Amino acid sequence: MAGAGGDFQRRQGGRPLPGPPRGPPPPPPPRFEPVDREKTCPLLLRVFTKIGGHHTKEDFAVRGKEPKDEVQIYTWKDATLRELTDLVKEVAPAARKKNAKLSFALVYPDKNGRNVVKEVGMTSAYGNGRDDHRALADLSFQIGDYLDVAIL
Repeated sequence: MAGAGGDFQRRQGGRPLPGPPRGPPPPPPPRFEPVDREKTCPLLLRVFTKIGGHHTKEDFAVRGKEPKDEVQIYTWKDATLRELTDLVKEVAPAARKKNAKLSFALVYPDKNGRNVVKEVGMTSAYGNGRDDHRALADLSFQIGDYLDVAIL
């Protein structure tokens, strides 16, 4: 049958197989158990905001001398970056601008005890961002990690 109509695959009835689905893929299902927020005690998340970029790992080098622009949020590991964006907007006027973007980074100690600043997602102040649905648990967040938010 070579040369008789192309190289696409056909079903048994002679009709072509359907192509790949259109549009963006659906968000992946959560890899963690959702938290029952009525029965589970929230955790304290220390959030540090900065306009224009992320703090450096040196800014977190000395315990007790973290950056001063801190917001403390009580939340759960299933909190999404969209939820956190909305909470940051309540306390940081620069995050309320129409074209503001928020870049999220986890700050945590490496195996040698030195802090690492790892970017983990980006949201828009208004509208939908590609990482809106990502939860802290999806980002390998552990209780005690800090969250650094760059307001761009």
